[in-house]
Amino acid sequence: MPTRPGSREDEGVEAVLKNDLPDRFGSMLVKEMRQNMRRGSFVIPFLAVHALAIAAVIVEFQTGATEGFAEMVGMMNILLLGSSGPLWLAITIVCVVVMPLGGLVLMGQELDEGNHELLLLTKLSRWKVVRGKFFSLWSLCVLTLFSLLPYVLVRYQIGGIELVRDLACTLTVLGLSGVVCAGAIGASSFQGLGARMAVMVLFLGSTLASGGIALAACGAQTKGAGVFWHLNAFAATLCFIMMGLGLARSRLRLVIHAYEVKPSFMVVGLLFFTPFVVGMTTAMTAGFAGLVGLVGMGLVAVYADVTPKAPAWVKAPQANVPGGATPPSQPAVAQGTVLTQGTPPAPAQVVNPPVAAPEKPEAPPG
Repeated sequence: MPTRPGSREDEGVEAVLKNDLPDRFGSMLVKEMRQNMRRGSFVIPFLAVHALAIAAVIVEFQTGATEGFAEMVGMMNILLLGSSGPLWLAITIVCVVVMPLGGLVLMGQELDEGNHELLLLTKLSRWKVVRGKFFSLWSLCVLTLFSLLPYVLVRYQIGGIELVRDLACTLTVLGLSGVVCAGAIGASSFQGLGARMAVMVLFLGSTLASGGIALAACGAQTKGAGVFWHLNAFAATLCFIMMGLGLARSRLRLVIHAYEVKPSFMVVGLLFFTPFVVGMTTAMTAGFAGLVGLVGMGLVAVYADVTPKAPAWVKAPQANVPGGATPPSQPAVAQGTVLTQGTPPAPAQVVNPPVAAPEKPEAPPG
């Protein structure tokens, strides 16, 4: 029933459209954000993490806990989070474990119900589909993390808090949450809980092994978290985000040709071989630049699944419609003509019969 202009229903609809997400963020991102904001998977952890943060701050005030000493104060140092007090431990559990693992159901909704076929019929590409799901899930983790930063500032009242250390913990949580979100989305494209858990374990194991090799070797050479440490940490984060999204993208492939290797098998194989490649590049660069192997494997994961396309100069074949008109490039063959192999048919010649001229009537006698 249409609403009258100026009515309360009309004002309510305008208020919802005014406060809604703009379409310039992308249709998939807007769709996923609308769904996630209404789910209990966001509201309940969001409220629970604030309750845990308040409890952690109270425990730190009561016990007078301070942060332990650590040499490698840099991004993607997991050991740094464990020694930074109960508050960062609670933030890590919620933003790196609880909320990202909710992505284990995202791709299953599209694949099991066949929605991905309808999505790919539109202007959306496979990258846009998985990228929208990733940014929607990761943005919720980022939103939760930044909502907890005021509790971090409150901790300065008890002393023993370093600004550089808390900044490193923030970057670590951001990077880890992005990696786990991408891995969960990639694992959710497989059918069955067992297959998803196996892929997720393989993904996390490859991440820890590859990132650990690059960061440990770099830290041993630089005796601290310097420029090369952060370059390796950023490369590891970007590499495995691309691998997780590439795995999800490979499962959205509608047609696989007979001569092609299944794209998802290729990405799973990359997860096996990435630690070995990173180890070799780390050794070849004297422990400094394991990022070379990480960047290379990330690019391979992106281009491992490329849909084959014909060159631009190849023309589309002509339609073979029974009973249709003869294509102009193929001349008609006269009836009764015998074709031999290797001889092109001669064009048919139509001979018109002679038409007699009309006789003139004789003139009447004078």
